[in-house]
Amino acid sequence: MNVNEVIANLCSKLANGIVGSKKPVHPNDDVNKSQSSNDVFPSAMHISSFFRLKNRLIPNLKFLLLSLQQKSIEYADIIKVGRTHLMDAVPLSLGQEFSGYAAQINASVQNLQQALPHLQEIALGASAVGTGLNTHPQFATLVAEKISELTGEHFYSAENKFAAISNHDSIVSISGELKRLAVALLKICNDVRWMASGPQAGLMELTVPANEPGSSIMPGKINPSQAEALIMICLQVIGNDTTITFAGSQGNFELNVCKPIIIYNFLQSIQLLAEGIKSFNSKCLIGIEPNRKHMNFLVEKSVMAATALSQAIGYDLAAKVEKLAESENLTIKEALKKFQIDITSEIESKLDIKHMIHN
Repeated sequence: MNVNEVIANLCSKLANGIVGSKKPVHPNDDVNKSQSSNDVFPSAMHISSFFRLKNRLIPNLKFLLLSLQQKSIEYADIIKVGRTHLMDAVPLSLGQEFSGYAAQINASVQNLQQALPHLQEIALGASAVGTGLNTHPQFATLVAEKISELTGEHFYSAENKFAAISNHDSIVSISGELKRLAVALLKICNDVRWMASGPQAGLMELTVPANEPGSSIMPGKINPSQAEALIMICLQVIGNDTTITFAGSQGNFELNVCKPIIIYNFLQSIQLLAEGIKSFNSKCLIGIEPNRKHMNFLVEKSVMAATALSQAIGYDLAAKVEKLAESENLTIKEALKKFQIDITSEIESKLDIKHMIHN
């Protein structure tokens, strides 16, 4: 209504009319005509969301994906200790670990791209309740064509206008995908924080860029601030999705009146993720450096290599070898000798670290 009045007053002023008089241009009769806020609002929601996703989040997500893929190739030859339950496990390469991150992000890129067409459906022409009352028979089709012409993207009239104004299932679904992305990013960021922990008392496998001049009280301390910032963004996005889910369920009869809170949280999630991913990628991920020497030291010290022996000497004996090596700070080969087990060519092959990471 406010937009209608502004346009009407501007037109009346240009026609030498009096502002506020509704003459010669009337905000409802001349400007609004066939539209209702009930079909204009969901159309604006879809158009704004479409461009925010396509032009901001997805491109930044693709740059993040590219960085992760490059790291997975660059780190292919760096073997490190695997971890499950936060405990030492059998080895893998750092490149394999990063390939897992890349796969998570690639899935989100694919899913968001596939979701875009759902936002290209617009409700204009539904009028108040979906019947198109007071609209020209071609209004819905013509306005979709005009919006497509103005934006350079194909927007089309919703096939079922009743659904288009009474629910926001498409946004609820895409918000769920944003939550999925947030969950993936949380895992990646927390892994980076763990691997960068130290430098003396932590894992010390990665070094993150020093974006700030140390801690406010501890000189020279480097904190993973970019990862922490993205973590907080992800938590906000997860909260936003909960709000969008509940708001999406409030479509009573022919209208969902929770449109403002749905689009507010949805656009905020897109904006936060787009900017957070961009910052994390450029100020943290790209500048990460692996601590090859320390990872190699941990691999050589790890007794989890005994797992590879279970097929050669049996699970129970392999477990005893592992426990002895751990308790007496021995290598697996030294523990095998204590059990008077000959180190055959088969065992040598099983203990080859490169063999372990390529089954």
